[in-house]
Amino acid sequence: MTPPVVCPPWQKYAVDVRESAIDGHGVFAAETVPARRKIGEIRGESISVREARIRATRSERVMIVELSAKKAVDFSRSTDPMRFTNHSCAPNGRLCIRQGRVEFYALRDIAPGEEVTVDYGETHHEGRLPCRCGAPGCRGAL
Repeated sequence: MTPPVVCPPWQKYAVDVRESAIDGHGVFAAETVPARRKIGEIRGESISVREARIRATRSERVMIVELSAKKAVDFSRSTDPMRFTNHSCAPNGRLCIRQGRVEFYALRDIAPGEEVTVDYGETHHEGRLPCRCGAPGCRGAL
C-alpha cells in the first residue's frame, strides 16, 4: 500500500497516488474535481533543454517537461503527487504551462477514484513506446 499523500499548498484538489492499470503509479481523484478547474501542479528542478535531452537518454522513466526551446523542468525528485499523472489518448485532464509552471486542469468532471490522465503529446520516445492507456481510438504509441 502506498503511504498517504501529503498535498502541497498548490494542490487544489485531493488526490491519491497508487498502482495504475495504465503504467506504474497513477494519480487518482480523492474527491470530485469539477470541469475546467485546476487540479494542481508539479514543481521540480529547472534545467536546460540540452541537459533534459541528455537525462532522457539515461533513464527509462523520464519525468521532464520542456517549457520552451531553452528551458525544461525535471520532476524525477519532486514530491508533488501530480508527477505520477499518466498519459491517455482520451484524457480527462490537460497539462498547461503557465508562467513557467506545469499545471493540470480537468477537461470534464472527474469522479472520486478515477485516474487523472493527460495527453502527453510529443515525447522523446518518438512513437517507439507502446501506449497502454486502453482508450477507444488509442494511437498505440507515444
